[in-house]
Amino acid sequence: MSRIHNFSAGPAALPEAVLRQAQEELLDWHGAGCGVMEMSHRGKEFTSVIEQAEADLRALLGIPEQYRVLFLQGGATQQFAQIPMNLLAGRSADYIVTGSWSEKAFKEAQRVAPGLAQGSCVRLAASTRESNYTRLPQAEEIKLDPFAAYLHVCTNETIHGVEIPAERIADTGVPLVADMSSHILSRPVNVEKFGLIYAGAQKNIGPSGLTLVIVHRDLLGMAPLTVPTLLDYAVQAENGSMLNTPPTFGIYMAGLVFKWLQAQGGLAGIEQVNSEKASALYNCIDSSQGFYVNPVDPDCRSRMNVPFVLANPELDASFLTEAKQAGLVGLKGHKSVGGMRASIYNAVPLESVRVLVDFMNDFARRNG
Repeated sequence: MSRIHNFSAGPAALPEAVLRQAQEELLDWHGAGCGVMEMSHRGKEFTSVIEQAEADLRALLGIPEQYRVLFLQGGATQQFAQIPMNLLAGRSADYIVTGSWSEKAFKEAQRVAPGLAQGSCVRLAASTRESNYTRLPQAEEIKLDPFAAYLHVCTNETIHGVEIPAERIADTGVPLVADMSSHILSRPVNVEKFGLIYAGAQKNIGPSGLTLVIVHRDLLGMAPLTVPTLLDYAVQAENGSMLNTPPTFGIYMAGLVFKWLQAQGGLAGIEQVNSEKASALYNCIDSSQGFYVNPVDPDCRSRMNVPFVLANPELDASFLTEAKQAGLVGLKGHKSVGGMRASIYNAVPLESVRVLVDFMNDFARRNG
């Protein structure tokens, strides 16, 4: 069997070593006589799975004791509503909008706020929509409320390819809430800068169906009684993410990915590989004499999601057809922006990026 070079934005590539281990354990996990998908989430076997997964995640990210780790469902999109449900508490919240996903989060919070409590509101603190989400806002463009319940950002925009560098994440005096779905675990993170971090699993953590939430304990217990029990972070924390049946197989797979990351040298080690992959691809684009163009400000280009367009869009169909013939898939850009996009998450090998670069260079020579 020949595996493809998978540049899908999500669900995305998983490490081959993880897939092979899951395959080996599918029918019989550690002598249990059944696989993780078949065992009770209340039994000692799965309890050991979820506890080990949390311990390994804490070690990878350096998560302090005062933070709770929740393994939830509903995707990051559910968190767009669940966050204001839990954190607004009759106050206001600020949103910085730098792409499609932070824009969706902002709009969903606006829908939720009026029904929570009198005085709840959601403010647009800054937006780069006028620049087609190709840059981050300048400091003078950001208007923050010092009394806000929280400030929401998306630290990596999957569609537009804009990433907030670690050094630009500053303390504003209010809890910082971050959607890290498409670059979590791709680089070291100072968790203590954040009040809450959330991420859908299907990009850098595991299969779709699992959502990760890391929340400071001081932000628990603020949800009004009108918030459904299942959506209350405090209740989920009290029940160890098992108020109802959790996504057991997704948690198991995430745990295998966490072990795999430890074997790569942790987040510092995988960051080095990710930097090399991103540099190779951006160098290919920038040296193509305009045949390929990445529109994002170089100071905030994503290492995970690299959108680009061909100078001649009439070549798009040929590019995608020939790429697929070469085993390069998942390169079509999001329908809202068009063009191309290569998502080069942790599990995408450096060799796959090299094959993509060679193909792009050859395609440009033949069609330029």
